[in-house]
Amino acid sequence: MIQTEEPIEVIKIRDAFPPDHTNHLGGTSDGQRYRTVFGGTSLEQSYGMLRQFLSEEGYENLPLPADAAELALFRHPPGKKAMKLFEEYGYVHYPIKIYFHPHLSKEHTLILYIYNENMDQSLLRFHDRL
Repeated sequence: MIQTEEPIEVIKIRDAFPPDHTNHLGGTSDGQRYRTVFGGTSLEQSYGMLRQFLSEEGYENLPLPADAAELALFRHPPGKKAMKLFEEYGYVHYPIKIYFHPHLSKEHTLILYIYNENMDQSLLRFHDRL
């Protein structure tokens, strides 16, 4: 008699957001926001990993920069040459934020934030209005 393994049900972040004080898939969650980091040997590699992760976690239909070169255009605010202290720059589209690591030694590292769309006032939290 051959036993077959039952398929493992994969629960995506978008379907079941990780609760507060949770480590999940290498990232952390406070119940409102999930944070994880992607660090490849190039920006292209880091962004590729990030895009794959988003796709696997239920965010495949979000509008994203076409490639790493387009993402790099979000590194600084338009028309400004110097970054301000303590401000993060990157690509923002509800419910995700993709930031560049602030240290130049980690210029290929991307920080991803995913906001819990099912939480009350999540859009306001996403835009730091609460």
